[in-house]
Amino acid sequence: MIGLARRIVDSRVFQAFIIGVIIVNAVLVGLETAPELVEQHRTLFDVLNGAIIAVFVAELSIRLVSYLPRPHRFFADGWNVFDFVIVALSLLPGGGNFATVARVARLLRVVRIVSVFPELRLIVGTMLRSLSSMTSVILLLTLVMYVYAVLGYHLFGVIDPAHWGDLGLAARALFEVLTLEGWLELQAAVLPAVPAAWLFFGSYVLLAVFIVVNLFIAVILNNLESVKAEQAAEALEGGDDADLLKLVEGPRSQLGDLEALLRQRSVPQR
Repeated sequence: MIGLARRIVDSRVFQAFIIGVIIVNAVLVGLETAPELVEQHRTLFDVLNGAIIAVFVAELSIRLVSYLPRPHRFFADGWNVFDFVIVALSLLPGGGNFATVARVARLLRVVRIVSVFPELRLIVGTMLRSLSSMTSVILLLTLVMYVYAVLGYHLFGVIDPAHWGDLGLAARALFEVLTLEGWLELQAAVLPAVPAAWLFFGSYVLLAVFIVVNLFIAVILNNLESVKAEQAAEALEGGDDADLLKLVEGPRSQLGDLEALLRQRSVPQR
């Protein structure tokens, strides 16, 4: 039974079926935003929602069985805990005090698409890992914005008070420049009075936009490689004997083919 559960979990057909159910659930959640449609087909909506919950419960049960005889390993993976919590919340009654929680759980079932695709799990894991590393980059960006906001207030506060009249307005203007939208208009408004304003805007765009944004990208790429290495190590360390045998079978078969080829070549030609 455990072997069957593992084969089902590893099956591409099973994974594609779960993805299809998640997509159907996403479409159903979107259709439920139309009250008239829900009133006309309430029975159909209830049946589909019940069927989706049943599929998710069955999927979670099969995955739990596949971890036997060490079921605690299932909860060692954060994504498994995420799926378990969502399915558990989906079992709450849709009325009364749990109505809001049930609606949120129904919406979160759509987010399960992230836990199904390894590529999406890798991206989310990289983003979460990068949060702590980005703190230094955000502090650097804040420092650059603060210095330029004070400088912009003294340079352009009288000329363009709508954008540089106080420190808050100057910071908001500089934040808009980060998007590279509208900064030419801000520059054009003060350029006649301050011909050297292009140095202010050009240096800010160079420092804040190009350098700092590239630092963000560098941090994400660095953490992406780290998350990839950790996932590979966890997969190798957490795998059971069957998984390890699969890893060995490939090189073993290649060595066998190579040995047979060498034997053929060693036979003297007549």
